[in-house]
Amino acid sequence: MRYFVTDLDKTFLRSDLSLSDFSRHVWNDFAHPITIATARSYTGATKLLQGLKLTQPMILLDGAMIASPDGKILKINALSKEMVDSFIDEIEQEFDERPLIVGLDENGSERFLYPKKLNPHQEELLQNYHNDRRVLNIEKLRALPNNLKVVYLGDEETLKKIESNVKRKYDVESKLSKDPYQNCHFLTFLHPLGDKAHALKELEDLVEVDAKDVTVFGDSHNDIGMFSWAGRAVAVANALPEVKRKAHIVLDRSNDEDAVAHYLSTL
Repeated sequence: MRYFVTDLDKTFLRSDLSLSDFSRHVWNDFAHPITIATARSYTGATKLLQGLKLTQPMILLDGAMIASPDGKILKINALSKEMVDSFIDEIEQEFDERPLIVGLDENGSERFLYPKKLNPHQEELLQNYHNDRRVLNIEKLRALPNNLKVVYLGDEETLKKIESNVKRKYDVESKLSKDPYQNCHFLTFLHPLGDKAHALKELEDLVEVDAKDVTVFGDSHNDIGMFSWAGRAVAVANALPEVKRKAHIVLDRSNDEDAVAHYLSTL
């Protein structure tokens, strides 16, 4: 069985977060199983994918969670509350920086926790979440029962220092990248098994497909692990140079030219 997995932002989605009618048509008529691997949450991803037939388990939150199309959690790799509380306190004391925490509360509901004291990049990001019930501003930021992503936004130099300090003491996976929509970098901390590569392996077990039969699409650093594992790795034209170097195929179209959909339409 051939199986297809695509990143969303700057890969399948256009840069304005829209989907063309062509992409919707190709997805819905595609003859093989197809799904997503995204940094977005279940709610965020499915909102952007309205009109698509979602039939396969989805890799979410950079790989920290796999969920069914109806939102049922199939796999989860979360950082402990004790660990996250410990390192966010240390980083606040040393760097005066506070993160965004994405995870699940005691009822299993999605939550995005923001500190009351925001830096300019967090303020800009928060403008996208007006009237979102998942978002809570916390006076004294405390971790959730299940912490799927801990994200710092800021300048690259400071984030590199934060990354080094945390990884020196704690067993975490980290991703540092240029933000695709804002003029800053973001640093994400995840469970060591909570990245897209590990999630892809778990997905393959869930759907009983061999890695050699899986094709993945991506553009950024958090897709490289998937590229190393899948049978075929496809980069869009706008992908980062290091992603293109890991790809088996580099498309001549960008995400804004429906690159993934055009490739799928040839199969």
